[in-house]
Amino acid sequence: MTRIHPTALVDGAAQLGAHVTVGPYSVVEADTVIGDGCEIASHAVIRRYTRMGRGNRIHEHAVIGGEPQDIKFRPCPSWVEIGDGNVIREGVTVHRGSAKGAVTRIGDGNMLMAYSHVAHDCRLGSQVTLANGALLAGFVTVEDRAFISGAVTVHQFCRVGRLAMISQSTRVTMDCLPFIVTEGVPGRARGVNLVGLRRAGFSPEEVHHLRRAFLVLRSGTALKEMLALLAAFNSPAVAELVRFIEGSKRGFAHPDKRGPDESQRASRAE
Repeated sequence: MTRIHPTALVDGAAQLGAHVTVGPYSVVEADTVIGDGCEIASHAVIRRYTRMGRGNRIHEHAVIGGEPQDIKFRPCPSWVEIGDGNVIREGVTVHRGSAKGAVTRIGDGNMLMAYSHVAHDCRLGSQVTLANGALLAGFVTVEDRAFISGAVTVHQFCRVGRLAMISQSTRVTMDCLPFIVTEGVPGRARGVNLVGLRRAGFSPEEVHHLRRAFLVLRSGTALKEMLALLAAFNSPAVAELVRFIEGSKRGFAHPDKRGPDESQRASRAE
């Protein structure tokens, strides 16, 4: 059965599934959908036009579905859509889309740590981690299993590739390559995300291909020639890396021209 604390304010037009818990002093506005088994902790706010799947845990003082911080925004129906099994910790803010019918979308099984921020029109895949204080500007895309460390800032319209790792306090102004560690101010590609790849079950052969691909990236070769070299690899992961680069509109964070030992040391440190 659904349990709503007597001090919580839940609008009669909100749709709550089975076994939902709403804690003390929380607010659930009209035009919201909260799936089965979700837990809303005390003092959390679920704003209108939020649609949430099953088994999500929203911790204290989080605000989900707030209006976008966009000076062009005019009040209209826009959405936040959240999948299943996400953990959204204390003080997190997630804003809805910035135009009529626009959507901020978060997939399944993500961890948004305390005081992280997902701005309007962002797209998060599944099993993404935003560590404490990570800030995503509008229209950012984060692909599956990316890890964004604490105090990272990501510029609007940037993309973060699958299984990318962004180190603490990095300033991201360009796309961050999949499978690669990005670090620094401004962010630069530092090496292959060896820890993330191992945890994801990548074979030693695929990791070897990606390490060779990184050496091509840091060689200083012209982009067209570099893509041709990478396309010759017999590797699905390297092929994904090529597609990501080809789809970049902002450009991507390039490696510094450093020795291979130093670049790989940066990835092992993560």
